[in-house]
Amino acid sequence: MNTKNDFSHDLVLEREVPVSAENLWNGWTNPDVIVKWFTPKPWVTTEAEINLEPGGIFRTVMCGPDGERNEGDGCVLEVVEHRRFVWTSAMGPGFQPVAAPADGFLFTAILEFTPTDGGALYKATARHSTPEDAAKHAEMGFHAGWGEALNQLVALFVTEP
Repeated sequence: MNTKNDFSHDLVLEREVPVSAENLWNGWTNPDVIVKWFTPKPWVTTEAEINLEPGGIFRTVMCGPDGERNEGDGCVLEVVEHRRFVWTSAMGPGFQPVAAPADGFLFTAILEFTPTDGGALYKATARHSTPEDAAKHAEMGFHAGWGEALNQLVALFVTEP
């Protein structure tokens, strides 16, 4: 049995932000909040459903400016309040395996929020099963897209002087 971890297929966005770990947590786990920031503009997230228990649903519906619609159902894997939230697109609710989309890929999202003096260290990891899937996600704009979405999340909780 091979138990060696291979992190070479990870895409990582890590940044210290002027927002508390609790607010980052709220942004990722509260459906009423996630629809306000989750998708980089001009796309919008119109629906979200999140059940914060292992095996629970993580579902979003994203809509594009030209009528595009992207529905994503995933499965919550790990919940550590205010610190770590893990979900995967490789399974649906109840840990039910799903097939990869013909033109897409599956991944596991690992969100970590570590308190700092000025806010929190935000770390988002998208873990893929193959280098090809990681490359597809990178070419799609993982860093730019997830970075802009993070900017939108931070803006919800940072008030201008």
